[in-house]
Amino acid sequence: MSTDDTSTHSAPPRGPVDSSRIPRFAGPATFARLPRLDEVQGRADVAVVGVPFDSGVSYRPGARFGGNAIREASRLLRPYNPAQDASPFALAQVADAGDIAANPFDIHEAVETVEAAAGELLDGGARLMTLGGDHTIALPLLRAVARRHGPVALLHFDAHLDTWDTYFGAEYTHGTPFRRAVEEGILDTEALSHVGTRGPLYGKKDLDDDARMGFGIVTSADVMRRGVDEVADQLRQRIGDRPLYVSIDIDVLDPAHAPGTGTPEAGGLTSRELLEILRGLAGCNLVSADLVEVAPAYDHAEITSVAASHTAYELTTIMSRQIAAARRDAGADTGAEAAG
Repeated sequence: MSTDDTSTHSAPPRGPVDSSRIPRFAGPATFARLPRLDEVQGRADVAVVGVPFDSGVSYRPGARFGGNAIREASRLLRPYNPAQDASPFALAQVADAGDIAANPFDIHEAVETVEAAAGELLDGGARLMTLGGDHTIALPLLRAVARRHGPVALLHFDAHLDTWDTYFGAEYTHGTPFRRAVEEGILDTEALSHVGTRGPLYGKKDLDDDARMGFGIVTSADVMRRGVDEVADQLRQRIGDRPLYVSIDIDVLDPAHAPGTGTPEAGGLTSRELLEILRGLAGCNLVSADLVEVAPAYDHAEITSVAASHTAYELTTIMSRQIAAARRDAGADTGAEAAG
């Protein structure tokens, strides 16, 4: 399988709008005030792309507006990330690729549209930071990523398992993407984990089925008892050096930290815990990620959108650092060959 492009660009990355010259509340709301994809000639190392689709939800709708809410909240993000000691937008070209327009009345067609559009961005050399939308979109995104990298390791941050078989006979919903992904052979079943799960289930069979698919579970109570460092270390060991896809349902956070979501469950992670676990994954080979289920109609004072924007920022930083490191290594190898 092919790997990410490590070739260098002729010009340094174009970063965000300078907030000392143009106020944060002015101008277009791209993610972190970054350039649009067309403003960097369609060349991005990390493409932030929205999927305004929520026809797969089983309770509250509204996640179709999540991507733009996250973009608005991301106006306050700054270019240096002290937690990871990195300036992600200087290390790699990150650009906002706009939205993938999926049919809201036909889930099968929407899934095909998302898969095709994601594949085009990946074929252009970008890793994806996708803003949903509901969790249905994880399946076509995983299909596109697996076509590039082969079966991938998965870290799934969520209050729920999302490995149910069907809802009302429908195979594509926000509660079924990872069962479909296992069935299709696009996940590495030696490296699958749920993080932050909690709350009532339909029955114990839900857990039995999930275990048969190969998933390990770190509940929100496990995070509270073990602490974020131990959990991150456990996850790193399970993932190893496999290509990793991270899928985050914002309802992994407690409703106190993320009220704006479609299926809230009490007893979730704090935003601090989620961010610290993600920072602990910096050494993993993160090839793409999604962040879904932000439903701003149920939000208050942008609490959920702010948490989501910072979550996407940490994931983007990890990818940018890895891209820059790969380019340095490729440059060093080229230099060594020339010297030899």
